[in-house]
Amino acid sequence: MDQTLLNCDRLIRNAKVFNDGKQPVVEDIAIGNDRVVARGVNLQVVDTAEIIDAHGLWAMPGLFDIHTHYDLELELAPGLPESTRHGTTSVVISNCSLGLAFGSQRSKSGALEIDPIVDCYARVENIPKSVLRACADKIDWNSPQEYIDHLEQLNLGPNVITMMPHSMLRIQTMGFNNSVSRDPTEDEITVMKQILRDSLEIGYVGFSTDALPFHYLANQPNCHKTIPTQFAKYNEIKQLTNVVRDAGALWQATPPKDSAFDTLKTFLLTSGRLHGRPLKTTVVAALDVANNRNLLKLTKTLARVLNSKLLNGKFYMQALGAPFKIWSDGAVTPIAEEIPELRALNETDLEDRAARMVILSDPEYRKVFKAMWMKGKSGFSLARLKRKLRLEDYAFDRDMSGMTIDVCPMTMWQGLTFRDVFERVQRVLSSVHLDSANKSDPEQALILSEFDWVRDEADFVLQMLSSFDTQISWYTITANRDMKTVRELLMNPLLLPGFNDCGAHLTNMAFYDVNLRSLKLAAQGGDKDVSYMVKRLTKDAADVFGVEAGTIYVGDVADLILIDPEKLANHDGEAHVQRIYREEFQHQQLVNRSDGVVPLVLIGGNVAWRDNEFAPDLETRPFGRLLKPASLDQSKAAGSALANAAA
Repeated sequence: MDQTLLNCDRLIRNAKVFNDGKQPVVEDIAIGNDRVVARGVNLQVVDTAEIIDAHGLWAMPGLFDIHTHYDLELELAPGLPESTRHGTTSVVISNCSLGLAFGSQRSKSGALEIDPIVDCYARVENIPKSVLRACADKIDWNSPQEYIDHLEQLNLGPNVITMMPHSMLRIQTMGFNNSVSRDPTEDEITVMKQILRDSLEIGYVGFSTDALPFHYLANQPNCHKTIPTQFAKYNEIKQLTNVVRDAGALWQATPPKDSAFDTLKTFLLTSGRLHGRPLKTTVVAALDVANNRNLLKLTKTLARVLNSKLLNGKFYMQALGAPFKIWSDGAVTPIAEEIPELRALNETDLEDRAARMVILSDPEYRKVFKAMWMKGKSGFSLARLKRKLRLEDYAFDRDMSGMTIDVCPMTMWQGLTFRDVFERVQRVLSSVHLDSANKSDPEQALILSEFDWVRDEADFVLQMLSSFDTQISWYTITANRDMKTVRELLMNPLLLPGFNDCGAHLTNMAFYDVNLRSLKLAAQGGDKDVSYMVKRLTKDAADVFGVEAGTIYVGDVADLILIDPEKLANHDGEAHVQRIYREEFQHQQLVNRSDGVVPLVLIGGNVAWRDNEFAPDLETRPFGRLLKPASLDQSKAAGSALANAAA
């Protein structure tokens, strides 16, 4: 090709290019007709091309986010701006058995309105029911094929990859009430297998299930029950994953963490040695849990054993490249669901403060709450020993020194820990008498009017929840406190960066920038480690999910980003969490900001984000596309070629 005649839409000049794990090279990238048309040094292009000076910047394929819950947000904001701005150009939806493959699935049972999207998502994702209903009201499809057609018509920002969600498959086949009250019949399993098989043939890349003890329903009379997938026994999971295995597709799962035996038995399904062919399996999540040091060791051992030559598995635990920081609105938080005494408060609607006040004022509840909160914190007992050795059963360690107040009506407490405030309360109560209290001091007035009965930290927590309910937002780091350990997890070839959970937990998590944090940690080892991490966040992810993407070779679709390495090195994800009001949701959301780190995001060759601004047409036309299994695309291409040859 005569380079002086190279025709393209835009030319990225002098970028350091990271692609497919190869040694980075400084070169130009020419983009035309949505694809990479040339790469090389000093490319010459026609005058109509836009020239982008990338000197000193990194160029790489757009990043994958392999664990999101964007299913509902896509219906309100298909540009997915909070991921796009961070360089994410492909997202995987329908994780953890939840999704929209069958539409809203609304029905009636007598006088009871059944609304599966609201009922399943409200507590699992800690999203207000009003927000969920607004999303569900927009749904106008009823089948997996119609959902595929719908996704292909959306004005997508990032590309979308979808799976068949097991909870919704159970509801569709068995009915909502049956899906959480009995086993399926053989005929119902046959129906589920056929729906799954058909879905994998039309563009779903896999199948998602869930077994974590945090995921409960939000409708009466089922608030004490977990979501439908968790009622499936081993035989059901085995039969359905065999369909996935036969299709060469992927199974996304979470571990039944309270049973080591069940975890091993379940994930042995990945083994090609035991089942004839390996089953690609990705599991949430490899975390360095603060109060149970054994979990991480077990995770790495499990991955090593399952992927050994003896068992011949394809097993990928997802690692989070950030501290696992969880915000709580009063007692409403994902980690509360694991503890029965806290779960009782989560069983109420998020907006129903009155119901929580009834619970909190019940003497019997206060008694069991205090016993739970103080368990293992004093005296001599097995619980005390387990706490000392960091071998507790729950992810939430109940350490007030690690519970930091973010938002509170008593603004002077913002930025303090629960321990700090408890000590302030104790000082006031021990030094101020009611008859000499400074009534003009709002802190003293509050403490003396509402906290005067507090004697220990359990009393204090109960009163904080009673006084403020969801008006107080606080956070704790339950895992990944040591970033050296986090880096080791991310660089472990048996694990896979993921579990960002974007689109979930409106005010409980903020991991939108974790791909960038992973790149920052990798950069500590120089270009070689950056190249490795880029491949993990792009081509490796695409291969695991079986789609054609994740590289920027000539001929590839131009999903491409630029990174400023200096700004990346200085990026502090923990310091740039913000609360913004999203008009789409009519609600606040926790997000991240990484302004300047990603100066350019191209999706399908089109500028989606540049210089801290979104493209004006983002969400008014499609940028991304629905990514279907590569095997399906190749099959269609082969069929088209045969048809053309016959013609």
